Amino acid sequence: MRSILFEEFNERAKEVSKYLMFIKNLEQETVQLSIGIPGKKKIRKIDSDLEKTLKASGFLMLYNLIESTMRNAIQVIFDELSSEGISFDEMKPYLKKIIIKNIKNNHSPDNLLDNIQSISFDIISASFDKEKLFSGNLDAKKIKAIAKEYGFSSTTNARKTGNGSDLVTIKTNRNGLAHGFYSFKDVGKDISADELLEIKRKVVFYLREILQNIEKYLANKDYLDSSGITP
Repeated sequence: MRSILFEEFNERAKEVSKYLMFIKNLEQETVQLSIGIPGKKKIRKIDSDLEKTLKASGFLMLYNLIESTMRNAIQVIFDELSSEGISFDEMKPYLKKIIIKNIKNNHSPDNLLDNIQSISFDIISASFDKEKLFSGNLDAKKIKAIAKEYGFSSTTNARKTGNGSDLVTIKTNRNGLAHGFYSFKDVGKDISADELLEIKRKVVFYLREILQNIEKYLANKDYLDSSGITP
């Protein structure tokens, strides 16, 4: 299970780390621009405004890590339900509510009928639309709500993760940049590379622990409704 939940997460986390380390090298002037043709190159310091823009872009990469991680995690939950042959009747009530809500929000009756042969089983996968899960709104509060909705734990080690408190800053800056409310220069002017790396460190710890919680949830089959099952 771990390889499924963690494979892409680990790759994306490495991408963010490499980018932010590059920003730190720029800030410390251990990396500079080489301009010109072979034999006639000039070394230039990175422009201050460009450095601010690159720092602000770090928030976009961090948000991408957060949203992709949670989208893939929900995909894994639905894949598990499908691969285990779980029927609608076997799921806990809160998961049934998610399925019904997904059907209502994501599908027309005609499209739904095209994907269903056995309604008790097929309605689960047919209701899921990965592209409509999130829309720039993910922070720790939202993840906690998702965890409650699906039935997995959102508890993390606050000393390492800050309980995901940095996610709201990442979300706010990402949305401000994406929608043109903030300039890249303004977002990047008051933050250092070391501060970005510290945010990244806590966010990675937070997401990793959320994935571990989902891993336990799936391993224990906590999505099953045991109320009607006799031992």
